[in-house]
Amino acid sequence: MSGGNQQKLILARELETDPRLLLAAQPTRGLDVGAIEFVWSEILEQKAAGRAILLISAELDEIYALSDRIVTLYEGRITGEYPPDAPAEEVGRGMLGDVASAKAG
Repeated sequence: MSGGNQQKLILARELETDPRLLLAAQPTRGLDVGAIEFVWSEILEQKAAGRAILLISAELDEIYALSDRIVTLYEGRITGEYPPDAPAEEVGRGMLGDVASAKAG
């Protein structure tokens, strides 16, 4: 089974239990474009259904596409909270530990 199919199978298995909270850590790492679109659509569907989703991703495009709120961490500490339309430069500064530039979203 391909990596994309494995990822889809895991996602389907986890959603079958009808969770109130979905923790998605690097949900599309290593997947092809088609599998990424599937995973993103499933996450957005779960969000629309009112489920809480904690997305952890190194992919900024993914974070912007799926998030209602962006929180940055640096060395294990929260450095900022941003709206989903915050400029990437501002979010990037929070990722680098610049707490002073962080604005509540």
